[in-house]
Amino acid sequence: MATERTFSILKPDATKRNLTGAVNAVIEEAGLRIVGQRRIQMSRAQAEKFYEVHKERPFFGELVEFMTSGPVVVQVLEGENAVAKYREVMGATNPAQAAEGTIRKRFAQSVGENTVHGSDSAENAAIEIAQFFGEGDIAG
Repeated sequence: MATERTFSILKPDATKRNLTGAVNAVIEEAGLRIVGQRRIQMSRAQAEKFYEVHKERPFFGELVEFMTSGPVVVQVLEGENAVAKYREVMGATNPAQAAEGTIRKRFAQSVGENTVHGSDSAENAAIEIAQFFGEGDIAG
């Protein structure tokens, strides 16, 4: 088992409802360490770059609007198989289909306002982390 890092965003629906501490508790209970965290207001340019993989999809504009509608908390998580572990802890994109105890089952309001984002691969995690954190921003 390898220790790795993954990237997480607590989305505007979570920060608006003051869920940062509650979500962080679920992350930590799952055995992941939060080694970098900051609250930011994502710019339109940042959101468009981050979600450019979805640029041709009909929901792209709505997604960018949502992600820039309020502050988000960007995080670097570390642990054994962190990418897979965090995806398991987040739960299915649709909270109605998410397993009991997952972040989305407990906190998400809808498919669109689903509380968190997590990287889907170690490669994408490295790219996503680099978009929001510099080397000196992350605990060792």
